[in-house]
Amino acid sequence: MNKPVYKRILLKISGEALAHDDNTEILDFDFMDEVAKVLKKCLDAGVEIAVIVGAGNIWRGRQGRDMDRCRADHMGMLATVINSLALQDTFIKHGIDAKVLTSVEMNAFAETYTQRAAVDYLSSGKVVIFGGGLGVPYFSTDTPAVVRAAEINADAVLMAKNVDGVYSADPKKDPDAVRYDDIKYSDIIEKGLHAFDMTAVSFCNENNIESYAFALSDPENIYNVVMGNATGTRMHR
Repeated sequence: MNKPVYKRILLKISGEALAHDDNTEILDFDFMDEVAKVLKKCLDAGVEIAVIVGAGNIWRGRQGRDMDRCRADHMGMLATVINSLALQDTFIKHGIDAKVLTSVEMNAFAETYTQRAAVDYLSSGKVVIFGGGLGVPYFSTDTPAVVRAAEINADAVLMAKNVDGVYSADPKKDPDAVRYDDIKYSDIIEKGLHAFDMTAVSFCNENNIESYAFALSDPENIYNVVMGNATGTRMHR
């Protein structure tokens, strides 16, 4: 069997990816089952896995309209914890020991995040799920993803998206948009490409964090990325 190209990864999953395609339910448990099966394959291959999930299937801070921005974002943070607990339950049912660590204390539901605990769990073969973002407003979950990746010394951040990589323009609007196979963060910033949140892009550039954008429509792509066999976009300094 081929060896994985990444030993420790942080997988960023969008909240929308967890919802049913018809938006009738906020959680698609069949889809989460498929993700769990693929992560089990990755674990069996020797990959250590951390996960952070968005909350677009439940709530985004900008939906608050006239709400106080901080309070609206706090609701989004709580929504990521709901998704984290759902993933934890699914993973456990598939024989994966999973721990949810949250940025703010809610000890009745999950452990409070510390870098040491996260690394210890990863080293012992457990999947770590980060909930609550960074615990502060004004940041999308892309930024907590790359910050946590730096803290746990992940080899790469896997950005599982609704599109299959980084394009020169929005491929849904521009039929001539070109997908990049490999691109530097400096080029993403210079060209103003929508790879992921620009705060996160800058952080990756400054801290030499490799990332990979790919489509989550087929969860098997996660395994393909860690084994070096995927199509998508590799991003780096």
